[in-house]
Amino acid sequence: MRWSHAIALAGGVMSGMAVALPGEPAVDLALAQAQGLSAQEYRRIERLLGRTPTWTELGMFAVMWSEHCSYKSSRHLLAQFKSTHRRVVQGMGENAGAVAIGGGFLVVFKIESHNHPSFIEPYQGAATGVGGILRDIFAMGARPIASLNSLKFGDLDQPHTRHLLRGVVGGIGGYGNCVGVPTVGGEVSFDAAYQDNILVNAFCLGLAREGELQSAKARGVGNPVLYVGAATGRDGIHGASLLASAEFGADQDKRPTVQVGDPFTEKLLIEACLEAVRTGAVVALQDMGAAGLTSSSSEMAARGGLGIELDLDCLPLRESNLTPYEMLLSESQERMLIVVERGRESEIQAVFEKWDLHAIKIGELCAAPRFRVRYRGQWVADLPVGALTDEAPAYDRPLEAITAPPAPAPVQPCPTPAQALRRLLDCPTVASKRWVFRQYDSLVQSNTVLGPGGDAAVIRIKGLARALALSVDSTSRVCARDPYLGAIAAVCKAARNVACVGARPLAISDCLNYGNPERPGVMWQFARGVAGIRDAAAALDTPVVSGNVSFYNETQGRAIPPTPTIAMVGLFEDAAPPLRPWFKVPGEAIVLLRSGVPRLAASEFQALFGGGDELGTIDLARERALVDLLVTLHARGLISSAHDVAEGGLVVALAEACFNPHCLLGAQVALPAPGELWEQLFGEGPSSVIVSLPRTRVDGVLALAAERALQARMIGEVSARPRLVVEPGIDEAVDELLGIYEGALPRRLT
Repeated sequence: MRWSHAIALAGGVMSGMAVALPGEPAVDLALAQAQGLSAQEYRRIERLLGRTPTWTELGMFAVMWSEHCSYKSSRHLLAQFKSTHRRVVQGMGENAGAVAIGGGFLVVFKIESHNHPSFIEPYQGAATGVGGILRDIFAMGARPIASLNSLKFGDLDQPHTRHLLRGVVGGIGGYGNCVGVPTVGGEVSFDAAYQDNILVNAFCLGLAREGELQSAKARGVGNPVLYVGAATGRDGIHGASLLASAEFGADQDKRPTVQVGDPFTEKLLIEACLEAVRTGAVVALQDMGAAGLTSSSSEMAARGGLGIELDLDCLPLRESNLTPYEMLLSESQERMLIVVERGRESEIQAVFEKWDLHAIKIGELCAAPRFRVRYRGQWVADLPVGALTDEAPAYDRPLEAITAPPAPAPVQPCPTPAQALRRLLDCPTVASKRWVFRQYDSLVQSNTVLGPGGDAAVIRIKGLARALALSVDSTSRVCARDPYLGAIAAVCKAARNVACVGARPLAISDCLNYGNPERPGVMWQFARGVAGIRDAAAALDTPVVSGNVSFYNETQGRAIPPTPTIAMVGLFEDAAPPLRPWFKVPGEAIVLLRSGVPRLAASEFQALFGGGDELGTIDLARERALVDLLVTLHARGLISSAHDVAEGGLVVALAEACFNPHCLLGAQVALPAPGELWEQLFGEGPSSVIVSLPRTRVDGVLALAAERALQARMIGEVSARPRLVVEPGIDEAVDELLGIYEGALPRRLT
C-alpha cells in the first residue's frame, strides 16, 4: 500500500477540506491583515480554496505570499535580466546560478540579504545570513569555497552603530570561521542614511563538476520526502519571510523572529548533503530557508508539477508542544528537504547517520498537485500547490519619478589638498577595513591567493590551471542621485575590480536593496536600477544568473538610498599570478587609465567638503574597453600592478598603492591636465585605474589604450623614498598616511 494511501485511511476520507484544531483562532479578514495580507489578497485566498482557510493555512499563505518569498512587486521587472550565455549552465529559477569555467568544472554562486534580522539582533542575524547562503550553494551539489559580504552602517560616531558593527562582524566571523568556508573579501561603508536600516548582504561561491549539478525540482510520484539536519524549534517563525516584507515601526520588538544558527551542525550538513548527492539517489534538494518547511516543500513540488503530502508527527522537534502552524513556518537553521528515489531511503539515511544528523521520512510526492499536511490523524492543510506558489499575487505597482536630493551640505570647511587627503584616509568608508577582515578566516581550505584588502579576491582551483576573482560592490551615493546611472556604476565598478587583478568578468549575482515598493517613488528607483543593471550587464557580457530583492528597507517612512549590490565573478584562463594593488619596483612609471572625466558629485570628498553637482555620464563601450585592456595587459605581462580609483579619488588610490605590505614605497606625480584641481585630485566617477610598469613599456601601453579610445597618460613614477608627492599641494610621509588609514576604525571602536 502506498504511504499516502495509508495516511488517508488512518486519517479519514480525503475530502480536500482541512480542519481547524482546538484552540486555534477563527480566521477572518482582520487576522489575515495582522499576518501581512491585504484585504484583496485574503479574498483571493478564499476564492482559490472555495472556503475560509484554517489558521495553519493562513500562516502558509502569509509567508508564501510575502514580498520576500513571492517577489510580487518585482518579478515582472526582473524578467528583463538575461541569463542566457554560452557559459551559463543554470540561470535564475534555482537556488543559485551556475557558470561553466572549463576543465569540467562549474562555479555556483548567489548573493542575498539578511538586513532586518541583522539590525534587530546583529550577531545571529549576520551569522544566519551566512548559513543561509551556504545552504543555497550546497543545495546545488556544489562545495562552498568562498564567501564575501557587503555591509552598510550608519554614522560610526553613534554608539548604536558601533554595537551593530561589532555584532555583525562577529556573527559573520563566528559562523564562517567555524563552518570552514573562507571569507575572502567584501565591502564596508558608513552613511547616516543607513542609521535605522543597516544592510547585510552575504555572497557565497561553490565548485561543482559538470554533470553533477543538483536541482530543486521534484520528480517521481511516490518518491519519499526526507527531512534532514537539525530539529525544528520556534526560532525564526515569521522571520525572513515577513520580517523582510514590512518596514520598521518606532517601537517594534521583533527579536524573537530572528533565527539562531549552529555552524558546527552546518558543517556536518554540508558534508552529508554532498555525499548524499554523490550516491545518485537524490532527486531534489532544497534549503528550508525563509518560510521553512512550507516554502521548501511547496516550491519543490510546484517546480515539478506534482503534489506533496507531509506528516508532521514524523518531524524531529526541539520542543514537544509545537503546533502545526509553528512547525510549518519555523525558520530554524541547518535544515534541508530531500526527495529521494523510492527504495533508496535507507541508503541516504545511512549517509546522514554517519554524520550524526536526522534523516527522517516525513512525506512523499503525489500525482494530484495538492499540498496536504497531516497532524495527529487530521488534515490541517489541504490546498492546491499552485495556490501557494504560481498563484501568488503579482503587482505592477505605479511608478513616479522623484527629484534627486540636493548635494549634501559640507561637514567641514574646504581644506588644503594635503589636509583633505588626511581627512579622507581617516573617513571610515575610505579607511582600511583590517579591523573587520582580521576577524575572518580567509585562508581555510588553502585556496586563497588574494584575500581581503585589495580590489578583488582571488581563489585557486586545485587540480585546474585556472583561478577565480571575486568582488562585491555598490555605489549608493550615485544611486541616490540617479538610480539608473548608479546601478550602471555598480556593475562597472565590480567588473573593474575583477579586471584589476587580471581576471575576465564572467557573470553577476545581484542583491537589490530598496525601500517600500508601495511607494511610487521607490518603485521608480527600483525599475531604473533594474534597467541600469540590465544595460550594463549586456554591455559587459556578464549575464545575471542569480540574486535577491530586499524591499521595505525603511523606518517610519525614511527609506535607505537605492542600493543594488553587485557580486561579480571573474576567470583567469591560466594560473598566472594575479596583479596586486600596490606598487612594487622603484623607478617604474605610473600610468593613469580613464574612460571619462572624474567628478566630485556623489563622492566622499563632496560628503565631507561639498562641491560638484553634475554626475556626468558613463560610456559603457569605454567601460568594456577598459576592462578588456586591463585583462590584456595582465595576460601579456606588461604591468606590475593595477588599482581602481574608487572612494576618495586619485590621490587616495595613489596613497593606497604606496602601502606595499612588504616595503613602503612612494610616488612622484604631476596631475594630468586639463581639469579642475579638486576633481583631478579627489573625483570618483567614471572609471579610472592606476597601473605601474617599466618605463620601456609605457609607449606600448599608451598605444593599446589609444586603440580602445581610452584616456591614458603617464603621471609620474614610483619612488624608493616613502613619500607621496602630488603636484600641486601634497608632500606627505607614507608611513604617517598609513597610520591614519589603518587607525581610523580602531580608534573609533576601542
